Amino acid sequence: MRKLSFIFIALLLITTMQAQDLKTIKLNAPDKSRGSSVMKALSDRHSDREYAAKELSLQDLSDLLWAANGINRPDGKRTAPSALNKQDIDIYVILKAGAYRYDAQANSLQPVAKGDHRAAVAGGQEFVKSAPVSLVLVSDLSRFGNMADHTKLMAAVDAGIVCQNINVFCASVGLATVPRATMDQAALKRILKLTDNQLPIMNNPVGYPQK
Repeated sequence: MRKLSFIFIALLLITTMQAQDLKTIKLNAPDKSRGSSVMKALSDRHSDREYAAKELSLQDLSDLLWAANGINRPDGKRTAPSALNKQDIDIYVILKAGAYRYDAQANSLQPVAKGDHRAAVAGGQEFVKSAPVSLVLVSDLSRFGNMADHTKLMAAVDAGIVCQNINVFCASVGLATVPRATMDQAALKRILKLTDNQLPIMNNPVGYPQK
């Protein structure tokens, strides 16, 4: 029993040290003047499964995350509505260097796990690993309180709205993406240190279109 406790503590320390190797990424203020009209973006929206071998610029990443589920009002409400304003959707940003959680309040990326975890997002679909960024939409069901009968339905709807924000933004500024539900959920829950109340629902690989 003592040996098992030692192993558990050692693994916990290793995991913590790996996250500490990553630094918080401060995002740029969103450029709210860019992009095409809504009607043009909807006309241009389509799914892309091929991406250029180029990292997203910090501005593009910043604008993408703000459009997805950033704060757009002084009272802390978001670009994406949520059931009863519970704001249950967290966006995890999977980069080549590591996994981060988008902190809309601080407009930053908070480190979660070092290393390239795009294969866990891919869930066997190889094209996902070529995208420089994958956004994983996770619903924290505990934020709904005691509304157990409807939480997963509301979570799915909220994730879908954030996903559509991502799709429309990408179409508006010329980025490539595709909405997906396929992923290695067990691996992601371990990598992202999710609790039983945190449910990965969808993901969007994002990159520049392949010329």
